[in-house]
Amino acid sequence: MITLNALADFTLDAARQVAWEGEAVELGPRSKSAIGEAHARFERLIEDPEITIYGVTSGYGQNAKVRLSPEERKTHANRPPLPAAASWGDPLPDRVTRAILFARLANIVEGHGGISLDLAEAVTQMLDGRPLPVIPARGQGGAGEILSLSHLFMDLAASREMAEKETVTLINGSPSATGLAVDAALAAARRIEIAAEVLALAAEGFNAPRGHYAEELDDYWNNPYDAWALERIRVLIDGGHGGERRPYQAPVSFRIIPRILGQARLAADTLLHCAEESLAAVSDNPVLLPPDQDNPNGRAVSTGGFHNAQAPMVMDMVTAAYANLCCLAGRLADKSMDGAISLLPPQLGAGEGRPYLGCLPMAITGYEEEARSLATATLIPGSESGGFGQNDVASPVFLAWSKQERAGGLLEQSLAALTPIALAALEITERPVPAPLERLAEANGVHVPRDRENLMLGPATGALAQWLRARIYEPVAKP
Repeated sequence: MITLNALADFTLDAARQVAWEGEAVELGPRSKSAIGEAHARFERLIEDPEITIYGVTSGYGQNAKVRLSPEERKTHANRPPLPAAASWGDPLPDRVTRAILFARLANIVEGHGGISLDLAEAVTQMLDGRPLPVIPARGQGGAGEILSLSHLFMDLAASREMAEKETVTLINGSPSATGLAVDAALAAARRIEIAAEVLALAAEGFNAPRGHYAEELDDYWNNPYDAWALERIRVLIDGGHGGERRPYQAPVSFRIIPRILGQARLAADTLLHCAEESLAAVSDNPVLLPPDQDNPNGRAVSTGGFHNAQAPMVMDMVTAAYANLCCLAGRLADKSMDGAISLLPPQLGAGEGRPYLGCLPMAITGYEEEARSLATATLIPGSESGGFGQNDVASPVFLAWSKQERAGGLLEQSLAALTPIALAALEITERPVPAPLERLAEANGVHVPRDRENLMLGPATGALAQWLRARIYEPVAKP
């Protein structure tokens, strides 16, 4: 159980436990006190007949100019957000819906939403393991995130008496962007580590000179991410086989492994930073500010915090990194199969009771080209396509998440196709698998066995890709 008392409790580790591992949440005593006090202040605040608060004393969207009477406010507050649940299509994975729901609590935990403690606890209870509403991953082209959040909270809003502002607090803000960024960031961190393993295995299979990854380059290249990649490759190769190495330089594709891998780590770390910042951000519209000398009950201000501009841009960085890694995997596979370049036995001994692997680079080309088609900038719409009236700019964050999610899967397929080629190179030359890569080699042996000449490579390599994907989402071992 994760206890939430303040915004500082919204960490990536807590988000991972809640979203990926199904951990439940509860509000701590400090949070309960803050929520209760803020709700009482808000009820006093709206007693002022001159005050204007969006969605509370006024209508929504194009009706923001319409002032509501106290009686109309209560009727207005109890209209479930049915019209906004207008999208459909492929559902988000449950882990992403949980991440969005967890992120929603950031607007609530310190009282910025102005809602009652009873409703706040009802939101936390949605994370107790019960089936969650389905949020479509497609059709999310609206201003803000009301389309996705209406799907998430429609049933809750319809099941109870809602006070002023409570429905707005549920469906406004940018928790969807935060949840999507969290999911993409956590996956990217693990996916890049798996890519490092496969690329290091390919370098060792090719018998690339160790100088390509020399320790001295860590400082010479003057880039901490390249230095990380160089060191990671050295650790994974584990000193190599100790025998004679390739007598001259390897092709560019092998020499730039640290550069491409380092850039991918930079993109993943940037997304992690964005997700971490977004988790602890208050993005409600309107947002309830604490009291000050001039405003004893606080203030409610309208904001644009519901538009998280960083999340889609950084997810695009990750998508591009995945496409580059797919490209690199294809080149490494192709060069490893070409004996004239690799100095390895032709076709890695195919036809001697072993499967022919020469078509795997062709498959990578297909995955690579699809990934390249996704590596485009996800910009805010250039026309008034997000709605009408005040809703004149749509958020592109769902599209950015969908592109990186697809590109990540394509990278897994490409790495799965490169792995048996790299291991075959070691086997045919009777060189050992580096100890840090033995788990990868064992999985390859299960899914893509080398002793079946008539092995159907597509399903076999696809099973290895599924194993790689399972590693991305496996729980963190508890001490």
